[in-house]
Amino acid sequence: MATTLPHFLAACALALAASSMCANATAATTKTAETHPKAEAVLKAKADAKSKGKTKKSAKADAAADAAVRAAAAYDAAEETEPDITDTVTTEYACELNNKVTIYSNENDPANIALRWKKRVHRLTRVGTTTGALRFENAYWGLIWIGIPSKGILLDSRLNRQLANECKNAKQSEPVTVALPEEKKS
Repeated sequence: MATTLPHFLAACALALAASSMCANATAATTKTAETHPKAEAVLKAKADAKSKGKTKKSAKADAAADAAVRAAAAYDAAEETEPDITDTVTTEYACELNNKVTIYSNENDPANIALRWKKRVHRLTRVGTTTGALRFENAYWGLIWIGIPSKGILLDSRLNRQLANECKNAKQSEPVTVALPEEKKS
């Protein structure tokens, strides 16, 4: 015990000395920044730059809010109600996790489809893409249907997640067969 107590006291004294040195260094730095005229000018310039950055950010936020208001005003009230699916072509999709999606399309209206998901029919409007994929959206419900030649995907844009993936109709589910080239006879 006699050897432990002196070690403990020495460690405490060392810690106390270190903390007082750090406090003195901090006080000296603060005092120098307050009294030095060049440091004051630099701090003022930094504060001005911060306030200008905030105005740019607030301008961007205002522009985004304006765009959201315009999009909300432009949405079609028909997106909210269930569409009429009489006289439509029905395509049923089987998806992962035993999910089912049914697409109702009308040959006279290629810009819209009706999509049945979880016992509700939603109207989706076509959105142009650069890739050639079929993309339909309903802004009110936040649904996005993307159809590519090998499968379809249903997304929820509000929750940023997939609702159904690997959705395939009967034609897409068929196995692909490739004919092998015949061997040349010599």
